Amino acid sequence: MSQLTITGTGSYVPGIPYTNDDLARLMDTSDEWIHQRTGIRQRHYAPEGAGASDLAVHASRAALEAAGIAPKDLDYILFATMTPDYIMPGSGPLLGAKLGAIGCPAVDIRQQCAAMIYGLQIANALLESDSAERILLVGAETHASFMPYDWSVLRRSATERAEGEALELANRHRALAILFGDGAGALVLEKRSGEARGLLAVDLHTDGTLAEKLHIPAGFRSHPFVSHRTIDEERWIPRMEGRDVFKHAVTKLPQSVRSCCEKARVSLSDVDVFVAHQANQRINAAVQEALGVSEEKVPSNIERMGNTSAATIPILLDELVRRGQVKPGMLLCFLALGAGLHWGSALYRV
Repeated sequence: MSQLTITGTGSYVPGIPYTNDDLARLMDTSDEWIHQRTGIRQRHYAPEGAGASDLAVHASRAALEAAGIAPKDLDYILFATMTPDYIMPGSGPLLGAKLGAIGCPAVDIRQQCAAMIYGLQIANALLESDSAERILLVGAETHASFMPYDWSVLRRSATERAEGEALELANRHRALAILFGDGAGALVLEKRSGEARGLLAVDLHTDGTLAEKLHIPAGFRSHPFVSHRTIDEERWIPRMEGRDVFKHAVTKLPQSVRSCCEKARVSLSDVDVFVAHQANQRINAAVQEALGVSEEKVPSNIERMGNTSAATIPILLDELVRRGQVKPGMLLCFLALGAGLHWGSALYRV
């Protein structure tokens, strides 16, 4: 397909981890209940006042250092997030300014958990058309802002629990509130000709008829955008029909991976590592079983990170690279499904 090459990776998670026992102080839940349903033990949250671009700066600097280039060398920034610093502008220009990449074009993309797959295809098109030579692709999220938590409880005694309206709010959204964490991951992408590696194939799909299976109701359809209705109806908190999202993930993702392998003319058995979006360990286990591949080929970090949406794939990839688990010649498969619904996969030869 091209010689799009990942020349640097980086990742960052903020502050201390918050465990399932911490969440049990905010709602009626337990470590056993959460871990059994999601595979998650802990997650990180951005501190108040920190935006997605602030987390992205740390991950981006690590990726740039790994690639051996400076921010001034970048030709393009692609920023994937569903939790931008502001409604407008996007977080891409904020990241460019914080890195010192003034004048570098910056584009935000909004495919949520599937954004990295879309980002790879967009980056590949930019490189192939000679519109850019070095691209920074970033996924960063600060989900803490929409969590229905009484944050003051976490700042006080370790034995204190939420109560009253705060407890009721968290309990109403418990199934979703236990899932998310904050973090950022970054990739430096360059066009390297004459090398037997790079992006081999991409398989992408979108079905907007399923948009309300996973969405945040608040938006500019409301008049005004901020209103008592938004607050009274808790419209800033995501809504998720978990069973339907699970069903689509475990059926659509294996289909996409097989289609991607056909496009690249490789066998499923040729794939060395499946770098999957970390939404729920039960989803990834079901996808692994449907594909008929070994557990060792589907690494996971959701136990420590939770679901960091657009950041999960680059964070996991960075961990694998830095642990030496990704080696030249290996065939990687990236796969994800997210709000939209968007889903897809990509094959990359290291």
